[in-house]
Amino acid sequence: MSTQNNAPSHAIVTVVGSDQVGIIAKVSSFFAERNINIEDISQTILSGNFIMMMMIDLSKSIIPLAELKQELTTLGEATNVSMSILHERVFSAMHRI
Repeated sequence: MSTQNNAPSHAIVTVVGSDQVGIIAKVSSFFAERNINIEDISQTILSGNFIMMMMIDLSKSIIPLAELKQELTTLGEATNVSMSILHERVFSAMHRI
């Protein structure tokens, strides 16, 4: 999914579910295997629920966003957490006041 001129193309990823060992490791490995850099990450535990939000750089990704969404959904199901991804422009448009 290389973008023209290697300009940054970002997406927002959310991960929500019951806290368990290895969630961050699995998600980080998933992105590293696809040549996707995690540029920012925030995570917390609220009443036993794991909540993580990341900004990733898709400019050097080896797969298109649609395929990435499907693979991330599959990983979430296997990990027993909910994972979603939105292109940064979509995320920003959704959260404008």
